[in-house]
Amino acid sequence: MGKGMPVLEQAYHILFVIALIFLAVMVVLCLIRAIIGPRVADRIVATNMMGTMVMVIIAILALMLQEGYLVDICLIYAMISFLAVIVLTRVYMGVYLERKQKEEEANRDGGD
Repeated sequence: MGKGMPVLEQAYHILFVIALIFLAVMVVLCLIRAIIGPRVADRIVATNMMGTMVMVIIAILALMLQEGYLVDICLIYAMISFLAVIVLTRVYMGVYLERKQKEEEANRDGGD
């Protein structure tokens, strides 16, 4: 019975490493999407996804390394990531509404 535990731990370790590699590749793909866009909404969603995947990576590392403080770091990162997405969305909406207002004014002035 005692022989099975190291095998199980090794299997979990391999699974965690595969998950970390997969998530790292996905973060890079999201970074590419955030850079090339083409729309601002695509960039915001890609930024949000990168934050979520980094949180999962930190959680997996907390399990692998058996370090409790990494969970605290993960929670702090979640709050910062959430606030960053909210700020980006607010800035984008402000720019969008300003542009729309200028277009309406130009259409009103040009129509007279």
